[in-house]
Amino acid sequence: MNDNSNVSVSADEFQALEQKVLRAVEIVKRERELRAAAEAEAASLREQITALTSMSDEAQTQISTMNQERDAVRLRVEKMMSQIDELL
Repeated sequence: MNDNSNVSVSADEFQALEQKVLRAVEIVKRERELRAAAEAEAASLREQITALTSMSDEAQTQISTMNQERDAVRLRVEKMMSQIDELL
């Protein structure tokens, strides 16, 4: 006697199983696409963060330089004002 008789599956059951497998495959494909898109977006955002950090560092350097220049100008103006006061 063959054991295949105990494992018989109707055509409808097989078709239902096939549909479930196909849906599962589609879900996995869609999830992989979404994951790839999310990874690409994350990489893009990391690049933007790097660029913005660089710009921020450059701006901080410029601000520091401008503050030093402003302080130097202030000292020169104060010195000139003091010299003018001496003349008066």
